This record gives sequence, structure tokens and C-alpha cells, in this order.
Amino acid sequence: MSFNHNTTSKDLLAHAVGAALYMPATRASVPEDILKLKSAGLVTVIIDLEDAIGDNEVDHAEESLIQHLIFLAAYEENEPSGSDSLPLLFIRVRNPEQLRQLIFRLGSLVTMLTGFVFPKFSVDNGIQYFEAIADYNRTRSYSDPVLYGMPILESAPIIYRESRVESLLSIRNLLGNYREYVLNVRIGATDFSSLFGLRRSPDISIYDLTPIRDCISDIINIFGRVEEGYVISGPVWEYFANKGHRVLRPQLRQTPFEDTYGKNGRDMRNSYISSSMDGLIREVILDKENGILGKTIIHPSHLRPVQAMYTVMHEEYVDACSIVESNDGSLGVFKSQYSNKMNEIKPHLNWAKRILLRSQVYGVLHEQQHFVGLLPENEFTHV
Repeated sequence: MSFNHNTTSKDLLAHAVGAALYMPATRASVPEDILKLKSAGLVTVIIDLEDAIGDNEVDHAEESLIQHLIFLAAYEENEPSGSDSLPLLFIRVRNPEQLRQLIFRLGSLVTMLTGFVFPKFSVDNGIQYFEAIADYNRTRSYSDPVLYGMPILESAPIIYRESRVESLLSIRNLLGNYREYVLNVRIGATDFSSLFGLRRSPDISIYDLTPIRDCISDIINIFGRVEEGYVISGPVWEYFANKGHRVLRPQLRQTPFEDTYGKNGRDMRNSYISSSMDGLIREVILDKENGILGKTIIHPSHLRPVQAMYTVMHEEYVDACSIVESNDGSLGVFKSQYSNKMNEIKPHLNWAKRILLRSQVYGVLHEQQHFVGLLPENEFTHV
């Protein structure tokens, strides 16, 4: 499903960001890659002007970015009405000064964007970032879409224990002043890991690195509360091929693949394991269980597995509907329609509302279907 930032509500857009593919602005083929991957389900692109390009490439990257957007604007103008819109487009900038300059330089092209991504976000630079966004939105034409910001939490004061809570609470207070423009709160675990000289292997998840896990826990505690209303996006998965020797057992069961694809299921499972997709899928499951929705991805092969994992299972959907529909005071607890659990209305109501919102964006699996049925058998499977 595609989402148009002109017409989609902020709440749905925040959940729809999903698997966000990073592309360096200096890559000449960015527009062509976006159009090619659109048919494969690409929903979000982040064109990077920060860590993915060298410090001596900034001018070239900005010029390339403008040309990419001109190309995409011409494509969209020539597309027949009613056709799928472009993916959600974001730009990751380096600093607030570059953000303001780009908004000015892009002119009408800025309406192509859903927003900007703010790296190394802190109280020190956060007001400048969001004031630039707010200034644009206050003066934009009524017919132009809202421009959003997505801060990345990845700096030392956030990961270091002695300053973490104060930093996170200060950022929460800052974001509260610009809530209408905050689309996601993103976690930059690669930068966090760098501060400890760490890098996870493809056999484990980011939750197995204890300093990072503890920090993610605090981020969820402060920004993931229902009353806060922020969508938190999970850390990047860095691997797209397993060229070394595995130490731990693969983490994908064979049965779902064989049930879905028959004899070909075993080969398909092996291809996902050889591309380290089993680690990615496990980490997305852990993200979801912890209330995180969305994932930074760096390779097209990650796109469909991540999006597939966000699809709501039929059992979840039935439970969520039953809980919401029964929230009339007539009872407090009842057996699920699958007869395998209790549904307690008050404690499970917030969960149910989140499931139903996710179902609007990612759909619901048939009761006899598994997420494996949404995984592709195409050129992106084999890396």
C-alpha cells in the first residue's frame, strides 16, 4: 500500500514509514532505483547527506539531491492520475544550518518531501532543527503538505548512563513543543555502539548488546508510553550477506517455508539464512514485542521481510477487534476466539488499539497464512 503525504493523516503516516531505505545522495542512480523498487513495495526512502557521504562530497551531494528531486518531480507529473504515488521521501541532513539552506534552495521541490531526518539529535541542536521545520510550515501554502521531522537519538549523552535520563527527559520536553511536526523518534544504535567500540555480529540482535539494550529500554520507557503517542523506529540491520562461518544455529524454522512454498520452501529458507535474513527477522520480532515499529534498512533485500513482519496476524486482529468491541462495561475478561488465551479488556485495550492501527497500514493475514507467504522469490532474495 502506498501513502500520499498530502492526504494521509499524521498518525497513519507515522506508522507507515516502516522499512526506511537509506540511499547516499551521491549515488547517480537514486531516482531510477526508487522507481524500480517502488513496484517491489518500497514505501520510504531516506536520501542521506550525512554519514553515507564523505566530508569533501557535501556540495556534490546537495547538487545531486536537487537533480534527483527534479527527475522524480517530472516523473510524478507525467504519471496518470490514480497511479501509485512515489514512496515517502526524506532527507537526512548534517546540521540545522544545512536544513535551512536546503529548504530555501529546493523551493517548490520541497513539497516532494515528507520531511527531514535529524542526526545526533540533542537539546542543543533540536530547537534549531524544529524551528526551521516550524518556520516553513507557518509560511507554506495551505495546499502544500506539512513538512515533518524525524530526530535520531544516537549521541553520547543519551547512551552514557550518568546523563541518559536527564537527556531523554529534556528531549521529550523539547519534542512536546513541536509535537505536530514530529513523525517518528528513531534510534541510532550504530553510533551508540561506536562509543563502546562494539558491533553486533549477524548471529545476534542489537538487544544482545547490553549497553545498547539498556538505552533502548529507557528510550521506550520515556517515548513509548501510550500518553506520549510517539512512534519509535528501530535500529538499522547492517548485514545483507553471510560470507563467514556461522557460530549459532539459524533462527528460521523450516516448516513455515515448506507449508507455504512446498519443495521450494527449503531452498528459499536457505537463501534467507545465507543473506543473514534470519537475524533481521528475529530482530524485527523483538522490536515489535517492545513496541517499536519501523526499521532503517540499507539494502533492497531487507524491504519485504521487514514489511511482511509488520502485517497483523489474523489471531491478533480477531483478539483486538473483540477487545475493542467488548469495551462497553458489560464484562472484564473473556476467552479468545482462538481458545488459547484470556483477553482482559482494560489491560489489553491499548494493545488492541495499536494492532488495529497497524492493520490499517499493513493489512491482516488470512487465518491460514503465515508471514512467509509475503516474502519475495525474486532477485532481491539472493544477494
